[in-house]
Amino acid sequence: MEPTTLYYVLAALLVVVGIAGTILPALPGLPLVFAGMLLAAWAGNFQQVGVPMLVVLGLLTVFSLAVDFWATALGAKRVGASRLAIIGAMVGTFGGLFLGPLGLLMGPFAGAIGGELIHRRSLLKQDLGHATRIGVGTWFGILFGTVLKLALAFTMLGLFALAWWL
Repeated sequence: MEPTTLYYVLAALLVVVGIAGTILPALPGLPLVFAGMLLAAWAGNFQQVGVPMLVVLGLLTVFSLAVDFWATALGAKRVGASRLAIIGAMVGTFGGLFLGPLGLLMGPFAGAIGGELIHRRSLLKQDLGHATRIGVGTWFGILFGTVLKLALAFTMLGLFALAWWL
């Protein structure tokens, strides 16, 4: 296999793994997508995709990192989550990785509830209801962030494709 072909295959692999990483929190999704695009542009000697487009794609990548934190925090703060609830949601997200797709959905929710209950140091009925609202709000924030990151990933792919073929 010619080295250039190997670079393109590796670039495509990085993009595919990066798109998976927009959903799986253990992988840096859009930075991997950008790395794949950068490798493909480099392999083509920047003839199809030039530096200006790579700067735009890089800015979208940085923006995606901010979106990730912003959406989760927005969902959590909107329902009055404590810092422990947010940490619990992150821990639950990583723990959910080992339980498959259902774990990815339920992990952040359960983690946020657990974190909020630890924060309140109570298992009273009203505290459990409040913690459940925190869990739902945090989960919606994470879901919203994931949808935004997927939209950014496909926007980046579209821009890259346009630059490549135009």
